[in-house]
Amino acid sequence: MPSLLFKAIDRVFARQPDSERAGWLSQWTFAHRGLHGDGLIENTLPAFQAAVDRGFGIECDIQRSSDGKAMVFHDWDFGRLTGGEGSFGERTETELTETHYLGQDFGISRLSDLLTLVAGRVPILVEIKSRPRFDVGRSCQAVRDCLQTYGGLHAVMSFDPRVARWFRKNSPETLAGLVMREDEHGHTQKAWQRKMALWLARPEFLAYHIAALPSPMVSDLRHSGLPILTWTVSSQQLLEKANRFADAPIAEADGIPKITA
Repeated sequence: MPSLLFKAIDRVFARQPDSERAGWLSQWTFAHRGLHGDGLIENTLPAFQAAVDRGFGIECDIQRSSDGKAMVFHDWDFGRLTGGEGSFGERTETELTETHYLGQDFGISRLSDLLTLVAGRVPILVEIKSRPRFDVGRSCQAVRDCLQTYGGLHAVMSFDPRVARWFRKNSPETLAGLVMREDEHGHTQKAWQRKMALWLARPEFLAYHIAALPSPMVSDLRHSGLPILTWTVSSQQLLEKANRFADAPIAEADGIPKITA
């Protein structure tokens, strides 16, 4: 009985979105942080251009500058990608654009730069980064400010269920989803934590960790019509798994589908 009750509640809080609104999600492969590798750095305009050139959708990460601008970057600090020190949120938009990647002569891009580059040619998934005690609402506002006049296909998502809730209240025209994993990282290792995140977010799609598939909860939600994306699909074996248990892959490296003539 509890299992049936939970399934019923899941379907109330994660209803099938209108197909005209969200149907495009299942029609694309999304390049994880752009089509990076072979000299192209993740979350940079060259990597995004490479994805556009290959006809793939784009997944990107958003951090917020100290002056409240949406910037395309994954990490909370600079060491891995720029060799610098300090916290991302301590620098202004201008300082970040002047912070060069290792071995490169260009800096960190704004979300608005990415939107200008893509110009509606492929869809964009915008993952908003968050963590405990982080004012993610300010990041949501910065992203919404960029997207308000953008006409191309796009959606926002986050591990933080407050993001989907924020967009549902403040920008209901924006398609908003929930990212989730079940391993030691993050805050949804336990079934009840996943339920609470789902019910709080009330997402219009899920982006679920490929290592956690198949999942009874995800399978049931997919059967009820909720679009399921999965990440990070980094091999042909994982791509086959994604094709079985999800509607679209967020892929990189060997997980990028081969283009045949």
